[in-house]
Amino acid sequence: MSERHSHSDGPPVSRDEGRRGTEAGIPGSLVEELASRFRGQLIRPGDPGYEPAREIWNGMIDRHPALVARCDGDEDVIAAVSFARDNELPLAVRGGGHGVAGHALCDGGVVIDLSEMTAVDVDPEGLTARAQGGCRLGDLDRATQRHGLAAPTGVVSATGIAGLTLSGGMGWLRRKYGLSCDNLVSAKVVTADGKLVAADASENKDLFWAIRGGGGNFGVVTSFEYRLHPIGPEVFFCFVFYPADRAREVLWSCERYLSAAPDQVGPIAVFGRVPEAEEFPAEWHGGPYVALLALSPDRPAEGERALQPLREIAEPICDLSGATTYLEAQAVLNDDYPDGGRYYWKSVNAPELSDELIECLVQHAATAPSRASTIDVWFQGGAMARVGEEQTAFANRGAAYLLGIEGNWGDDADSAENVTWVRDTFADLRTYSSGGVYLNFPGFLEEGEQLMREGYGVNYERLSAAKATYDPANLFRLNANIEPKR
Repeated sequence: MSERHSHSDGPPVSRDEGRRGTEAGIPGSLVEELASRFRGQLIRPGDPGYEPAREIWNGMIDRHPALVARCDGDEDVIAAVSFARDNELPLAVRGGGHGVAGHALCDGGVVIDLSEMTAVDVDPEGLTARAQGGCRLGDLDRATQRHGLAAPTGVVSATGIAGLTLSGGMGWLRRKYGLSCDNLVSAKVVTADGKLVAADASENKDLFWAIRGGGGNFGVVTSFEYRLHPIGPEVFFCFVFYPADRAREVLWSCERYLSAAPDQVGPIAVFGRVPEAEEFPAEWHGGPYVALLALSPDRPAEGERALQPLREIAEPICDLSGATTYLEAQAVLNDDYPDGGRYYWKSVNAPELSDELIECLVQHAATAPSRASTIDVWFQGGAMARVGEEQTAFANRGAAYLLGIEGNWGDDADSAENVTWVRDTFADLRTYSSGGVYLNFPGFLEEGEQLMREGYGVNYERLSAAKATYDPANLFRLNANIEPKR
């Protein structure tokens, strides 16, 4: 498990993984039959909109589906699921299209595209919102912030709510209000048999348990109902950069701060190299930093006071902290992850921040081939850790820290060395891990069942049983896949 090159023997990227079946395509008569009961748009190779339809956020992914079914509602999803199942075609599901592993596309099969299903219905009195499966975080945030409310989601507003929530959903509010999946009240799911079912605490309880951390294994979630919390519109955001040679002091000070403070704040420490941007002193351009980012959900003045200790640990390179809107805070990292960039991310859980681990973080961050790459330390605990390990399918809640290794670059020619850096860093960091990974940061899941068992932890066998109930033929297999229990 801890051997440095244990996961580096296969092809380093997933681009052009093979276009099995694309030459033959799908007979036109079958597509015409589907079109007779489909309200949305069916897009095939050669159609004017085909090339844009097969583009997703991660530019490493270059796949050629035989049919993109851009759905206009639940009935379209039912029709497309049934079509793929009956014709034994590979099936991918595209929500926001932001999943780093690229499972929103497939070669030679059907893509269920939810990108037009973005309606959000907010109940401010009941403190809930129902959002369709094609929504991104920004869609949900804009609708809920009109009422001074928010659902705990992620940290990049272009992320799709579906993939994020189904595999957990970590964001700025994770210590205060828990994960996205912890705030899921109910969902509507199209299962492999082509039925639309409700899943909540009283109806299809086993399915409701499974989709809160079990990924896209159990069907297409066409809508999510979230619990909302009063946040914003104004908040305070901490965004301070320190020299990387102060990393021990910065991380340990943050750890002490959280041990003494309530669960208001969920900081992330980021290791990287200073961008060549005017906000940063020119003498620091390209230099190694460790940054602390955190959002206070309180009013700005209270949030500024609460976050001040994180901003005075040492002399900063630059302090970009300040009062802002919740919507702007949710988008503060958007420019770091442009559409069409190349991305390869992996993750490791860690029980403590030892001297040796911190030095490993500093060294690996400094040797990244791309200046856009980072290693992120997510300080966990609080509300997300108070949910029982088997209460939802999301596992490894007791891990004190999540280490996210982000390979981010722009040119295909640089893919091999960037993927190798991530894999080597992953292998080294695992020596400091007690086990477990976050399946929203999974690389290309190339470790297979080993990685799934780590990601799903003690819940794997129960998830396998639920898979056998709702998808015994494993139609929904383009994901962090769980084999149905036989």
